[in-house]
Amino acid sequence: MKHSIIIAAMGILLLSNSTRLEAQKTKNLPLDEAVQLAVKNSGSLKIAISREDEAMARYRETINNRLPDVKVSAAYMRVASPQIDLKTNSGSKADTSSKSASSMPNVDQLAYGMANVSLPLFSGFRIKYGVESAKYLEQAARLDAEQNKEELTELTINAYINLFKNRKSLELIEENLKQQKQRVTDFTNLEKNGLLARNDLLKAQLAQSNIELALLDAQNNLKMTYISMNLLLGLPEDTELIPDSEFGSTGEAGSAAAWEQTALTKRKDIEAISLREKAASSAVKSVKGEYYPGIALTGGYIAADIPGFLTISNALNAGIGLQYNLGALWKTGAKVAEAKAKLYQTQVSQNMLSDQIKTQVNRSYHDYLLANQKIEVYTRATEQANENYRITKNKFDNNLVTTTDLLEADVMQLQAKLNLMFSKADAFAAYKKLQQTSGTLLEK
Repeated sequence: MKHSIIIAAMGILLLSNSTRLEAQKTKNLPLDEAVQLAVKNSGSLKIAISREDEAMARYRETINNRLPDVKVSAAYMRVASPQIDLKTNSGSKADTSSKSASSMPNVDQLAYGMANVSLPLFSGFRIKYGVESAKYLEQAARLDAEQNKEELTELTINAYINLFKNRKSLELIEENLKQQKQRVTDFTNLEKNGLLARNDLLKAQLAQSNIELALLDAQNNLKMTYISMNLLLGLPEDTELIPDSEFGSTGEAGSAAAWEQTALTKRKDIEAISLREKAASSAVKSVKGEYYPGIALTGGYIAADIPGFLTISNALNAGIGLQYNLGALWKTGAKVAEAKAKLYQTQVSQNMLSDQIKTQVNRSYHDYLLANQKIEVYTRATEQANENYRITKNKFDNNLVTTTDLLEADVMQLQAKLNLMFSKADAFAAYKKLQQTSGTLLEK
């Protein structure tokens, strides 16, 4: 049974995903630099920024609707000699045709040009609320990009901490393997001198083999961790990354209610959906503007030249135009209903997001409390495991316990050290997650 416990405990070490790889390049990677590289090379963040640019361009487009429209046209045409027959009541048909032919000029070409200017004075508030809606959507797109950056930062921190765990656990496993090899050497000498049973030597050799197998599996896992991390940061895949040995300090837990309030006021996604609710409200008003007529200030210029017949120049005109689509009386209602439905959907989504944020904050808050409690427990467990190994080693040296007891105490000591190291890293990650869910991760 004890032998099975040792094998199972050694199997736990497979979860550490730790090793040291010989890569072509080695890079010391502070946490801040890792975040900067991830932000710089993130495809999803680049897409979010491009959507922000798209929203900004759409906003400028709606503003341009306030500017006048200027249309210019011109043409030059060659005309075939026409046959003109004017029907009049005086004289005979032959005389009329003869007179018409002799009185009409020979027109074989013509040219004209015109320019029209129209400046909207009133459009039923469609332009005003269209600009307002586009402005809100542009601001929401910018907040979406900031929210994406926060989420990417938190993801990078988790990946970085996983890398830290791998390398630190590697150091402990290699140290333990070195001790185990020395123990096997000592047991071999004792067994040769008849001071140790052959079975005890085999147990020590089996424990060494289990550690070596765990190390081989962890090496393969860490290789994949390097590849994933390098792809995230935009570095060569074969780069060996060396994280910091320590992380920054964490803050006080405070209360869940305080973190909730902070999240509802600082989360970028809640701000963005609030702006989208305002944009949808403006869109409703913009659609209702179709019920009203359009009034515009108009002006124009016309010039024409028909050689030998007609010349027009300096023909300027200006005035006020009124346009009203009577079909809007029975067509606009459906559009207004559609816009109101979108507004309602946005309002419901806003409430759902608010509840979702509260759930996320509470989960992150309690995870952070749990992580701090685990540090306290693992600290005591490490002290107990160290003392247990010391006592067991003394007893073994005095032939008071078996080899199995010594190997089991060794595994418990190693696992306790790993648990304590991981719990500190997990507490740092939990605090950063709490900051991210409350919208304060990127605050200085």
